Amino acid sequence: MLVSIITPTYNSLKFIDETIKSIIDQTYSNWELVITDDCSSDGTWEYLKTLPKKDDRIKVYRLEKNSGAGIARNNSIMHAIGRYIAFCDSDDKWLPEKLEKQLKFMDSNNLAFTYSSYQKINELGLERGVVHVPKELTYKMLLKTCPIGCLTAIYDSQIIGKVYMPEIRKRQDYGLWLLIMQKIKQTKGMTEVLALYRERSNSISSNKFKAALYHYKVLRKVGNVSTIKAWYYFSFYAFLGLQKYLK
Repeated sequence: MLVSIITPTYNSLKFIDETIKSIIDQTYSNWELVITDDCSSDGTWEYLKTLPKKDDRIKVYRLEKNSGAGIARNNSIMHAIGRYIAFCDSDDKWLPEKLEKQLKFMDSNNLAFTYSSYQKINELGLERGVVHVPKELTYKMLLKTCPIGCLTAIYDSQIIGKVYMPEIRKRQDYGLWLLIMQKIKQTKGMTEVLALYRERSNSISSNKFKAALYHYKVLRKVGNVSTIKAWYYFSFYAFLGLQKYLK
């Protein structure tokens, strides 16, 4: 069964080669890589245009104007033809058996959506610690905290349908998981590390205050909860974030 891998790029020339190599090295080979460039200015787009000639499983698109990672991902989802939709950002990497192991896990557990633990690395590729995920996840748990790393998530579009990210600048991935979990209510994750998440000092996700603000906005807009309930759920997110900071 075909897996569509969704990758947004923006000035990604420094790391995109490592990302693509980790996908090409997958032990599961029935995939397509659908890349949408968000108007890069560092030569990323010129590089991307050469890739389909080298591997016809790679498809590249470009937005007309800079619109953010969420809209870039949605463009790739729109063009995807695979049953399974997976995500890998342009500075992250997958371990070789990532797809093979996750698809087997989904099949054996009858799951339409899953995720896994992942290893954090810095810009030099040095390990920074592991993000462990819960074995089981409910929609109510997801309202309180988001344990899902975008680079580990896969959903079955044949069962769920194509689900797109909310068109906001940050925390779009959290919004997508909420939309999916509203449909399926609960799921399971793999505690095994299957991917490498690169922490970068200049990334949008590194701005913790703005991320927190958008987390609250997603709770209100996508979670469809009242102001009081949004603050209640947000308090769990803030507390867990403070715990990580103090460690």
